Amino acid sequence: MSEATTGSDLQPSGPLRMNALPRGLVILLGLGAATLAVAGMKAASGIIAPTMLGVVLVLTVAPASGRLRRWGAPSWAAGLATIGLVYLILIGMVASLVLCAAQLAEIIPRYADQFTELISGANSQLASLGLQESQIEAAVKSLDPSKLVGVITSLAGSALGIVTLIVFVATLVLFIGFDAAKFPVQLHAAELERPGVVEALLHFAKSTRTYMTVSAVFGLIVAVIDVVALALMGIPGAITWGVLAFVTNFIPNIGFVIGVIPPAILGLLEGGPGLMLGVIVVYSVINFVIQSIIQPKFQGDALGLSTTLTFLSLVFWAWVLGPLGAILALPLTILAKALLVDVDPRSRWLSPMLSGAALVEVPHVADPD
Repeated sequence: MSEATTGSDLQPSGPLRMNALPRGLVILLGLGAATLAVAGMKAASGIIAPTMLGVVLVLTVAPASGRLRRWGAPSWAAGLATIGLVYLILIGMVASLVLCAAQLAEIIPRYADQFTELISGANSQLASLGLQESQIEAAVKSLDPSKLVGVITSLAGSALGIVTLIVFVATLVLFIGFDAAKFPVQLHAAELERPGVVEALLHFAKSTRTYMTVSAVFGLIVAVIDVVALALMGIPGAITWGVLAFVTNFIPNIGFVIGVIPPAILGLLEGGPGLMLGVIVVYSVINFVIQSIIQPKFQGDALGLSTTLTFLSLVFWAWVLGPLGAILALPLTILAKALLVDVDPRSRWLSPMLSGAALVEVPHVADPD
């Protein structure tokens, strides 16, 4: 060879340099980076959680803005409509939670006598099992109904933090609404350079709308059925607990467990263990039939998440971001899947594993020779 080989020709290419690293080291580096990212999100949860709430709410009502523009409405009017719809949702969420807390704080003191009588009966049962009297007295003191009212009052005392959260989300939504008119143009420009990224983000937006819309519709159905059932069983404040059932329907898998606690307590105080058990059974049957059988048929494969991953995402995001993380668990997981899996063709083989769908068997084609 007459031509000299330059130093640059001897340098390995990018893929070759990456493949030169041991796979175990690559995995450890990835785990280390993921740990740092999760720690950063947990530290900044006070900003990330309300920001994602605002983004998810804007994405949910975005079709209404687009429809107004197609009908000839100016961009500023469509943006104001988006902002107004999100504000109505926020007001409804806060009002429903305040209503539930106030209703429970008002009803519980009425049952002080029944609560004392119930505790006395439990006291006798525990004594018959051989427990010491000092242990029983300590347990009875810990179940003082006035302490429950105190817990509710302390939760109401944290209203300043809730107001701060709502103000932050409302301000963020205001800015997003003003920028919404420019976003389609910006998205089209980005698609020319990064079509895979834009496709993944559009899939995230569509899946998020599907999840929020279907959860709202079936949450309303569950709430109506719960109100009727609780009213027939004589549980006080049935409408309030129906509103709570609607809100907790957005928490996957365990939302109905949170929603059943107040009416189950009132059922215990109103009619004893039998009525409490009836409330729990009714809630469980309604949740199983609607959320586990009917609702998934309407959501279909839009979310692309298996049942196990759905539950794990709930636990993970609730730990990282707090209560809002439980509500936003599925949209956040869909976003992570879009950015880490869907955006890279080399990683899309993970999609069937994450969704729980069966792999498509590719028929074997014989070699020509």
